[in-house]
Amino acid sequence: QVQLVESGGGSVQAGGSLRLSCAASGYTYLLPCMGWFRQAPGKEREGVAAVYTGGGNTYYHDSAKGRFTISQDNAKNTVSLQMNSLKPEDTAMYYCAAASGGDCRFWPLISDLYNTWGQGTQVTVSS
Repeated sequence: QVQLVESGGGSVQAGGSLRLSCAASGYTYLLPCMGWFRQAPGKEREGVAAVYTGGGNTYYHDSAKGRFTISQDNAKNTVSLQMNSLKPEDTAMYYCAAASGGDCRFWPLISDLYNTWGQGTQVTVSS
């Protein structure tokens, strides 16, 4: 089994930065994709960024491009999300997720393809 633990959320003013980290334990070598998703109150969960761990390919939601960077550290089994130029609309609960199926490389931001989730970390951006 795989377990994911997020850290790094918090409150920041617009224009600020936060770095989220996700520590994975268990059979991490079976995880072709890892991603970050977010859900704001009253909204559907959406994919923010993902990485195909086999090739290192990264994928971003349009709203995150140019501002967020996802990275993986295979030695530490961690995936991080550096978020810069944060906006109030980035306010949400952020979840780290892992996919065990290979289909995730074709649709890396589709949450239904991810079967292991962390507990979430809150990000609040004030204007």
